[in-house]
Amino acid sequence: MKTIFTLAVVLFTSFIASSQDVSTNEEELKKLPSVSLKDMNGKSVNTSSLGLDGPIIVSFWATWCAPCKKELNTIHDLYEDWQEETGVTLVAVSIDDEKTKSQVPVYVNGKAWEYMVLMDPNGDFKRAMGVNNVPHTFLIDRDGNIVYSHNNYAPGDEEKLYKELLQLSAK
Repeated sequence: MKTIFTLAVVLFTSFIASSQDVSTNEEELKKLPSVSLKDMNGKSVNTSSLGLDGPIIVSFWATWCAPCKKELNTIHDLYEDWQEETGVTLVAVSIDDEKTKSQVPVYVNGKAWEYMVLMDPNGDFKRAMGVNNVPHTFLIDRDGNIVYSHNNYAPGDEEKLYKELLQLSAK
């Protein structure tokens, strides 16, 4: 009986260790998917060809999500410095549906966000990126590789994102 228990523990530990993605091999990095979205003015934008030179932060949010707004408002206070230091561009992707998407420009303009804001009312990009709940933030390198991902928000998470951004910019 003790042997079966030990074997079960070893197998479970092996499974957990193998399921965690700790690799940073560039060949294994997931690419930013190609999805057509619209900006707040109705212009189509393809996510795989955003035409940006530096790293990209993609942050999924919604007007009804308090932690989302808290995260993006916190980053807003730091964003200009981040841009100067790293050349980063933040793309805020709203997952507001047909009922609430009219509130997106009202909120964004009221907060004077300098971000590129894209609309994903059908959740196509959200599904392609594997987002289950918001806020969900990704860091994308210059080659379109997803190099960092963080779900939810707690004060201080922006500092972790900034450290990842600095490491990426140093490469």
